[in-house]
Amino acid sequence: MVTMDKISNLCKSRGIIFQGSEIYDGLGNTWDYGPVGVEIKNNIKKAWWKYFVYNNKSTYGLDAAILMNPKVWEASGHTASFSDPKMDCKECKTRHRADNLIEDYAKKKGLQINVDAMTDEEMQKFIDDNDIKCPNCGKKNFTPIRQFKLMFETSRGTVADNKDIVYLRPETAQGEFVNFLNVQRTMRAKVPFGIAQIGKAFRNEITPGNFTYRTIEFEQMEHQLFCKEDESFAFYNEYKKKALDFLLSIGIKQDFLRYKDHDKLAHYAKCACDIQYNYPMGWSELNGIHHRGTWDLSRHQEFSGKSMLYMDPITNEKYVPTVVEYSIGADRLMLAVLCNAYEEQELEGGDTRVVMHLHPTLACYKVAVLPLQKNLSEKALEMYAELNKHFYCDYDEAGSIGKRYRRQDEIGTPYCVTIDFDTLENNTVTLRDRDTMEQKRMTIEEVINFVENLLK
Repeated sequence: MVTMDKISNLCKSRGIIFQGSEIYDGLGNTWDYGPVGVEIKNNIKKAWWKYFVYNNKSTYGLDAAILMNPKVWEASGHTASFSDPKMDCKECKTRHRADNLIEDYAKKKGLQINVDAMTDEEMQKFIDDNDIKCPNCGKKNFTPIRQFKLMFETSRGTVADNKDIVYLRPETAQGEFVNFLNVQRTMRAKVPFGIAQIGKAFRNEITPGNFTYRTIEFEQMEHQLFCKEDESFAFYNEYKKKALDFLLSIGIKQDFLRYKDHDKLAHYAKCACDIQYNYPMGWSELNGIHHRGTWDLSRHQEFSGKSMLYMDPITNEKYVPTVVEYSIGADRLMLAVLCNAYEEQELEGGDTRVVMHLHPTLACYKVAVLPLQKNLSEKALEMYAELNKHFYCDYDEAGSIGKRYRRQDEIGTPYCVTIDFDTLENNTVTLRDRDTMEQKRMTIEEVINFVENLLK
């Protein structure tokens, strides 16, 4: 059974993910991607970009600044209402979200409660009436519920008492909205068209654990589609399917995915849906698809004074485009990929093999080159140099061949190439399949062609 502890322990031991600032006892809810992890995460982002930009008609990429004019966040409504209901435990000094405390209690008791619809007063009464205790220390001695701002503030300038406040962006979407005019003009884009972006976002929120699922610094992959209102619901349904198809294309198991329509909609939304993944802690949001109406462009038109009207080149009709949004967290997707790939296999003799069944395009190394003995290193390094011209490879000559196979299995390397004494005679190698452990004799040219075909 996959548990979050097994995933996090494997990540730490195999250079996938480390605790942030670990030598200083860490900083809560921050994580560093190691040499193997950064490659897997970059490969996930490349796969997403290929699917939603290169293979998506009339979509344009963007990399907007993290720091934006504070008026952006006034227009979006973040400065006025972007906060969480939080309580401090007076006994152990931990901080908790009141809505999470209620949701966890309701799940344990089998209660159906719509926490999103509750006011602070109603949440406070529910916690008091049901004697909900601190999940950390087990005592009930909370401060009253207070709304904590989720945006990180910093100041611009070098003067100590500078009051020019700016924010670390809590989402990447506003970068796409404020650049609508720039992209439409410079790319001569015709509605419907999309803007895609991958970038960092920051939220000052409490995390209930679960490894990298919810962090204060994270990376979002988003696609905003600008379209006519009468076409928007068809595009909304199309992007629900695109979102699911992408996950399936990178190897996520369909049984671990499901749609979840939002019970409570934002005031500007016409409809909204999540795709949930069945993580070790249960079904949780992986990505969202939202029909945002004309809210975003209309608000930026109002606050900036710049017209967001689009004129149809054929009909001369002028209108503010409707937005259909697709958004997924790169970190949440990486966690889902790792959980999806993890397996423990019992082998003959009572041994257990841990293997990560990563899709070949996502794996850090596509091939690992392993000399059977160290006196074969010269030939092995020659083979490694040739293979590495075509795809990223690893080289390992430390320990028994069995242990080296296991190390590559645990980081998801699809194939191992073993150099033996026959290689010196006929230039052939043994290609070992990660998933089946089957071995086949091939020339190095055949290995290159075989792996490159898998990566297309």
